[in-house]
Amino acid sequence: MSWYKPADVGFSTRKFFADLGHAARLFFRLVVLFVPTMRRFGLVRDQIHFLGNFSLAIIAVSGLFVGFVFGLQGYYTLQRYGSSEALGLLVALSLVRELGPVVTALLFAGRAGTSLTAEIGLMKAGEQISVMEMMAVDPIDRVLAPRFWAGVIAMPLLAAVFSAMGVIGGWIVGVLMIGVDAGSFWSQIQGGVDVWQDVGNGVLKSVVFGFTVTFIALLQGFDAQATPEGVAAATTRTVVMASLSVLGLDFILTAMMFTI
Repeated sequence: MSWYKPADVGFSTRKFFADLGHAARLFFRLVVLFVPTMRRFGLVRDQIHFLGNFSLAIIAVSGLFVGFVFGLQGYYTLQRYGSSEALGLLVALSLVRELGPVVTALLFAGRAGTSLTAEIGLMKAGEQISVMEMMAVDPIDRVLAPRFWAGVIAMPLLAAVFSAMGVIGGWIVGVLMIGVDAGSFWSQIQGGVDVWQDVGNGVLKSVVFGFTVTFIALLQGFDAQATPEGVAAATTRTVVMASLSVLGLDFILTAMMFTI
């Protein structure tokens, strides 16, 4: 007896497109709710505090240590070619263009994304979502939309903190510990980093990653099975899907930015 069953393939294909359509409708609904959500900015503010402020410590410390590593690796690499004075430019461009948005998004997915999924999943398991629907309160409008837009707003701010701390880390290692000239370090950054092409592209990436990570976290929590095992599985899917989506989108965005 063959393991291949055409009916199973058809069912899986149909389920895939149904899930895709459900996700697209939910995303469109969250985007449309931008103006009504901002009218109740207190809800968004509380979520920005929950998602952003509580993630600030791990973002800042990670950025500082990444800057330490880049300061060491960059100096000994540039020293071979007699260009150690360009250490500041190397650190700044690497962080602003790539590492800042990408690593921040991965850390955000691991800390804030899993928290969102677990929170929404537990609300569903505790039948709070069902109670809200019975009271004619739209859970997407009241629960998901403020968290979605808070994540979109918090992500670029956290990426900026990560990049700034990384540059400071590179300065500590390169200037204070190794002895690179401080004037060369900062003047290379000032002259070589373009506000629109470099910083602007990094901000654009962080905004796209904010949309992606926050939406995946909310979708997995909202669709989680109302059991402890279902919430745990949804939390795991959030980390995996968000991380892979960030890395894939980073390649696509980088390719577009260098070709346009």
